[in-house]
Amino acid sequence: LSFQRFVGLRSSSQIPDRTTIWTFKERLIAAGASDSIFEAANRELAKHGYIARGGQMVDASIVHVPKQSVNREEKAMIQERAMPADWSPAKRRQKDLDARWTKKHGKSYFGYKVSTSVDKRYKLIRKRVVSTASEHDTLHFERVLDQGNTSRDVWTDRGYVDGEREARLIGQGWRMHNQRKGRADKPLSECQKRRNRRIAKIRARVEHPFASLA
Repeated sequence: LSFQRFVGLRSSSQIPDRTTIWTFKERLIAAGASDSIFEAANRELAKHGYIARGGQMVDASIVHVPKQSVNREEKAMIQERAMPADWSPAKRRQKDLDARWTKKHGKSYFGYKVSTSVDKRYKLIRKRVVSTASEHDTLHFERVLDQGNTSRDVWTDRGYVDGEREARLIGQGWRMHNQRKGRADKPLSECQKRRNRRIAKIRARVEHPFASLA
């Protein structure tokens, strides 16, 4: 009901069904309009005073999709970005040819990955990149950095540690707040643990939009 009010639909309105919305979304993607719409939404937010402020948190989250029931030959064709010729149109609509498997904390997941930057002040997604779940979290890090934020502070978790990239971004004026990882032969010092906790309190704000997406 809250979303109906947001988009201006009344209880008496003719609300499009799931298939209609899905088809419309696919047409927008095919036309390359999704990025334009996202940027237009950000411009509207800025007009109402919701400017990206206070720095940004960068993180990635896995988007689950239903597992695909395919045999070995079909799986090989899908990995080559092809579709078996004997699939009916209805079956083709039900199969996801782009989603991939990945592992996180020892568990396997099938789907996609959305990398985002969220501003510290309003916790709104300002930049995003969608990829297959198999791509590493850090691959799109620089693509999602929001150049329009009023602050150059960036907070990330341990998975984004990369000394070479960090040095390059610091040279460009960014202030990097990356949590540090310990190793068996070199555990974190008490000072580093305190620093990680300070960063975690701010970085955790990026989880709120992910919770909304879920």
